[in-house]
Amino acid sequence: MKSIRYLSLLLVASVALSCTSNQAAPAEAAYTWPDENWPVSTPEAEGVDAAAIEALQTDIAAGKYGLIDHFLLIRHGKVIADHHYTQDYESIAAEYDTTNHQYNYDHPAWHPYYQDTKLHTLQSVTKSITSAALGIAVDEGHLDGVESKPMAMFSGYAQDFEDSRRGDITLDDLLTMRSGIDWNEMISYDDATNSCVLIEASDNWIQFVLDQPMREAAGTKFDYNSGVSVLLGKLVGLSTGQRVDQWTDEKLFKPIGIKEYYWKITPMGEVDTEGGLYLKTHDLARIGYLFLRKGKWKDKQVISEAWVEKSTAPVVADIWPENGETDSGYGYQWWISGHEAGGTPVFAGNGYGGQFVIVSPEHDIVLVFNGWNIHNRPEMFTARAFDERILPAVKQD
Repeated sequence: MKSIRYLSLLLVASVALSCTSNQAAPAEAAYTWPDENWPVSTPEAEGVDAAAIEALQTDIAAGKYGLIDHFLLIRHGKVIADHHYTQDYESIAAEYDTTNHQYNYDHPAWHPYYQDTKLHTLQSVTKSITSAALGIAVDEGHLDGVESKPMAMFSGYAQDFEDSRRGDITLDDLLTMRSGIDWNEMISYDDATNSCVLIEASDNWIQFVLDQPMREAAGTKFDYNSGVSVLLGKLVGLSTGQRVDQWTDEKLFKPIGIKEYYWKITPMGEVDTEGGLYLKTHDLARIGYLFLRKGKWKDKQVISEAWVEKSTAPVVADIWPENGETDSGYGYQWWISGHEAGGTPVFAGNGYGGQFVIVSPEHDIVLVFNGWNIHNRPEMFTARAFDERILPAVKQD
């Protein structure tokens, strides 16, 4: 059901960096920070063509981009576009099986909002936030560096270490989707053999991932694998002694002002760190802004600058060269594009249904889209709106 490859290809195709702007970001001392609410400005005041942004908003409101729930654009730390769109998901879901289960993506009690709140499903943007939480654990010394081999930490589970390739998996391999573990997710989510569908239908998610055999040596091939994102969340708990949701609340959410959230919990009590986090749109923007500011929030370094830089660099480059995506890259659970264009690349968290937090350091922009396009292809795609409509609206000095 969750067409990750389709979304990922859209993302890397759509956020190819336009490195033509000469407008510099403000000096660090002049940075604007949100308190309870984000500061508000206008597009023109922040060097963006207001007519172009309004034209985009008009097309979204007209349904050209499908089911969009929120469009939020921030430049220089100030909101310059903030539009919410109300969709009748109860009526939309009526034609589908709405069995009340948290992994039934048609059930309006769970998707796209959680139980009639303003908390919106993030789907695989969850992976990017899980990586941030793990980075803090590494920063604080709870986990060894990314070259460490953590699979032995899952001592309470069965694993086949007779295949020596399993023990050779590094933390870097897990973060960059190069685990070598056999995983079948690059097919339709309507296919019952999809590994993500199977794990979400299982009880013991950790054991499910560890039961999968090795297919190739770790570190040799990018293979999108939601299961390794589950392992990363578990490693946070095993290393810190706090379940990953508690750790993330204390170390990441509270320092940047996120007070409300929800995580899906698996039947065995594990936190769904591959796609189970819900945030408000304005709070997802806080995550993007934290990474835009290299892990610093006001006067506190929440995540080390080194971790942010590694996370948002194309550790794996040319993911799908057979599709002509020569500037597509993947960092530590973040998608990267534009790294061959000679300027600062764009990086993004990307989730099923149209969840995007897109960050352009060169243009000092954070863009968030929330939507729920899971059945029908819209006329236009929000993933492409960044490159096609927003960047051209940024004015040069």
